[in-house]
Formats: sequence, structure tokens, C-alpha cells
Amino acid sequence: MIGKFLDVRNDVAFKRIFGTEKNKDILIHFLNDMLVFKNRSPIVDVAFLNTIQDPEIAYKKTSIVDVLCKDQDGHTYIVEMQVANSAGFEKRAQYYAAKAYGSQMNQGGQYPDLKEVIFLAITDFVMFPNKRKYKSDHVILDNETHEHDLKDFSFTFLELPKFTKTKEELSSMIEKWAYFFKHAYETTNADLKKIIGKDEIIQRAYDELDKFSWSEQEFMSYEQEMKREMDNQAVEDAAKAASELKGELKGLEKGLERGKREEKIKIAKNCLKKGMSKDIISSITGLSIEEIESLE
Repeated sequence: MIGKFLDVRNDVAFKRIFGTEKNKDILIHFLNDMLVFKNRSPIVDVAFLNTIQDPEIAYKKTSIVDVLCKDQDGHTYIVEMQVANSAGFEKRAQYYAAKAYGSQMNQGGQYPDLKEVIFLAITDFVMFPNKRKYKSDHVILDNETHEHDLKDFSFTFLELPKFTKTKEELSSMIEKWAYFFKHAYETTNADLKKIIGKDEIIQRAYDELDKFSWSEQEFMSYEQEMKREMDNQAVEDAAKAASELKGELKGLEKGLERGKREEKIKIAKNCLKKGMSKDIISSITGLSIEEIESLE
């Protein structure tokens, strides 16, 4: 369906809305809507940081995140839009958070000065099959008392496939954001009135996806990113298909080997019944003397 709005799940579109100084207020609004702040005040300002987290040692893997910023109190936020169902994404989330946490020491900080790191991901696939809810918040708790003593890491995941509400059923900002990520590209002007209500920030986010407000160069970058994502998906699909075929062939090979062995054992048993010597049976079937003796 070709509509007015582009797909926010595209990396170029996502960073345009949530990763630019121009739209900083959209990011702040989004973070305040999505995250739970029990013991501190909401975010009022953010400063964008370099999204390339360089490794300390050259041979280590460099990590690149979609949006990396700090709020007015020095807390770090990592915001990721993840379309491809990459193996180990939950581990990658923890790795990114740990790198952001450790980088504070590289800037001359001391242990008591380390600030909280919050990781927020929107995934276009199911991360936690056993969880029913589409939004989950993860923190470190005492295993026995469930006290929240280690407060410097938290992870929030928004799993889009689990979100099934229609535009008529939206009743909270979290639901409106979930709908925005999942359905913005197929939303019409008529739909927009039902979705937005009085929420000006959501209106701004949709306005940024209006393809008629994009320059030719910007739209070209968007399309190139779409092509790159499709190419990557095609490579992943091909690799998965090749792996599945390899598994099937290996299973077939094992099945044939098992069938051959069963046939040899059947022949050996018949030969034993006829009183043939074990040496002759071994030469006929290829079974060892020990294997033949175990059949007696």
C-alpha cells in the first residue's frame, strides 16, 4: 500500500524523528511516555551523544546504536529500532548498556559518579515468546526479597507483533506509540484524526513521516536503506534456508546409515541361525566379531 506516510521502522526515518536536535522534544516526550520513573523526575532535556561506541582495543567489535543521549541529570538512554530477528539481540542490548556505562569512566568519572543506563528497544519480532504483554520492563532484583538495590541498569522492550489494538481502541500514549511504529506507513489522513486526538507530539511525529515534506536526497537515502534492509533480509533468509537444508540432508544421511546397519544386523542374525562362522559373517556384513557375538 502506497500512502502518505513513510515507514518509521526504516533506520533513516527512525533517526530523523528520534535522533535529531530539531525533533528533540519528540524524543523526550516518547521517553517519558514509555519509561517508568519511580524515584526521580521526568526528562526535561537531552543531549545527543556519538552513536558509535568505539572499543577500547582495536580488534574488539565496534557497536553502533540508533540513538544515544543523556538527560539533564546525566542518565544515559539507548534507543534501538530492531527490524531483523537477529540471534542474541537480548545479549546485544546488555552489551550496549554495559559499554555505555563503562564509557563514563573513560571520561574521568569515579565509581560513585556512575549514572543509570536505560535501554529501550522497539522490535519488529517477538523476543519473549512466553510473555503475553507487548511491553516489558526489566531491572535487577534481589532473588529472594525482590528489592531493587542495583538500580543502574534497566531494559524496556516493545514487541510490535504482540500489539493488536486497532486505532479505535487506543487509550494511552504507549498504545499510540505502539500503533505509530507498527501502522504509520498505512495510516491515512482520516485515520489520523482518530489516532492523534489532542496529542500534538504524535502529530509532529507523523508530520516527520510525511513523504511530501522530504527532499529528493532525503527520500533517496530512505529508499537506499529500504533496499539495504531487504538485501540483508534476503541474505538471512538464504542462510536460514541453507542451514535447514543442511540439517535435512544430515538427518537423511543418518537415516540411511541407520537403515544400512539394521539390514546388516538382520543378515548377521540369519547367518547365525544357519550356523555360519563369525569370521564369515563379519566378512559378509562388515560387522565386528564383538558386534556379532552381542547378537547371539
